[in-house]
Amino acid sequence: MSLNPFNGRRQCPRPAVMRRQQRGMTFIGALFILGMVGVIAYAGLRLVPLYLNYMKVSRSLEATAGEFKSDNVDLGAIRRSLEKHWQIEDISAVEPKEVEIVKDDGVVSMHVAYDEAAPYIANVSLSMHFDKTVKVQ
Repeated sequence: MSLNPFNGRRQCPRPAVMRRQQRGMTFIGALFILGMVGVIAYAGLRLVPLYLNYMKVSRSLEATAGEFKSDNVDLGAIRRSLEKHWQIEDISAVEPKEVEIVKDDGVVSMHVAYDEAAPYIANVSLSMHFDKTVKVQ
């Protein structure tokens, strides 16, 4: 017998069966964790094409900006180049005419902002907002 450190009373040693503690996760807990991981992974799979499309838009804006490095830039030429890049990249999320091309204080910038949605489960959709600005000079 030993003394209880909290109250000073004697305590009986517990049988070996009671000393054994449960370890690990139950099957139901594992299924719950696996289900949550599956839901998040499925959402990721649905959002990857949207993000890849945004990368095409970004790459097209950067390539168009790289073509025009002079001080005297024609906005129409930028628009035509942007439309060519749009065709090459096969971008369908946003039209090239929706890109704002603005010349302010001698600096030309291209700006595009759009929302894109992907169906998720039943009538639930995942929506992403994309916003990109590129300065030409």
